[in-house]
Amino acid sequence: MALHTWLIYFAAALGLSLSPGPNGLLALTHGALHGRRMTLWTIFGGSFGFVAVIALSMFGIGALLQTSLVWLTVLKWLGGAYLVWLGIQVWRAPALGVELMALSSERGGWSLFRQGALSAMTNPKGILFFAAFLPQFIDPARSLVMQFLIMAGTFAGIEVITEFVIASTAHRIRPWLERSGKRFNQACGGIFIAIGAALPLRA
Repeated sequence: MALHTWLIYFAAALGLSLSPGPNGLLALTHGALHGRRMTLWTIFGGSFGFVAVIALSMFGIGALLQTSLVWLTVLKWLGGAYLVWLGIQVWRAPALGVELMALSSERGGWSLFRQGALSAMTNPKGILFFAAFLPQFIDPARSLVMQFLIMAGTFAGIEVITEFVIASTAHRIRPWLERSGKRFNQACGGIFIAIGAALPLRA
């Protein structure tokens, strides 16, 4: 993957990780309930789930590309349209509210890992998003396996860091999200709309 392409992917992946979603909410909740050290299990589980979804999306796309490279262009334009639509939905979404249980039951590390992984893998929008997002960065002339390692590793690393920060500052972030969540959603929605509109036009 070319450096400039990776930098664009990094910025887009960072925007995705910072946007409201089930795994960010789970990290926020578990951070407040179980503390940041235990929440690492949740975070690593979520990253594992995202890597699995990225693999399914990328190698499914790769199989399609073996049929015809025209499909890459089709996927880019369909994906761009989906990202614009998703951006509009995020923009219009109500502020994220978080309600925590007053008392939490003790949970083991593997239980938290499983929750994080299932949250990432069972989100019906996950595969749709990555199927729209990843074709914008795939170079059919390069090794798909190497591109997968770079893209999945980059996304997993960003996800671990951002969710750990969320979990570590759970008590301080929650009031801010309740107060400024609508503007935050609009900023994230704007990022998705810009990505969806610009990336299919990139050579």
